[in-house]
Amino acid sequence: MSQGAQLEILRPFQVTCGGRHVAVPNAGQRLLAFLALHREGAHRRSAAEHLWPDCTPCRAAANLRTALCQGRRLGPVPAIDSVDHTLALAPAISVDFHGAWDAAYRLVSGDGKLPDGDRLVADLSQVLLPGWDDEWLLLPRERWDQLRLYALEALAQRFQTEGRHLSALQTSLAAISIDPFRETPHRIAVEIHLAEGNVASAVKRYQDYRRLLQMELKVAPSPQLTSLVRDLTRT
Repeated sequence: MSQGAQLEILRPFQVTCGGRHVAVPNAGQRLLAFLALHREGAHRRSAAEHLWPDCTPCRAAANLRTALCQGRRLGPVPAIDSVDHTLALAPAISVDFHGAWDAAYRLVSGDGKLPDGDRLVADLSQVLLPGWDDEWLLLPRERWDQLRLYALEALAQRFQTEGRHLSALQTSLAAISIDPFRETPHRIAVEIHLAEGNVASAVKRYQDYRRLLQMELKVAPSPQLTSLVRDLTRT
């Protein structure tokens, strides 16, 4: 962007402005990321309590003031708006997570034109702020993981319907990497192998999944999944 800045939180934290990387100190990074995940804005006190939960209110407030100084401007670009006691990212800041979330939500809800599937798969395969272990990130990460799981499954089924078997298989594997115990992407992968005539691959995918469930959870795949390969194997 020529006039604004790009904030990336679906990959290692990064800010670019005018094509150049902008160095942001740690406290400023945390505040910018927190506000990116609170698109409606956040009260100063809430931001301080979430970002510095182990500090006293006075210390947390002081840390917030430091973070504001670090993150308020990204080069010539205003980064944080402050109205009364509410903080929010400035409109000039573009966040990669927002575009990916909105596209995934539209896909899952069936609202509007379907997004570019291949581009969206790449975004949905990304972890939110990898390497960060902040407690306030637990719920946003869980929400992101659930949304991207459903979106990846929907995309895999869309690719499968279109006969794009490779894209469908890669998309289902991306979903499996997020939650290896979830059955839906395994079932889609089995169906793709069968559609291609790769019976051995379908059976292997099923058997690998069955072993995982038995080893880790002491449960079996659903009858619906088992029925796909029942006539292909003696087990």
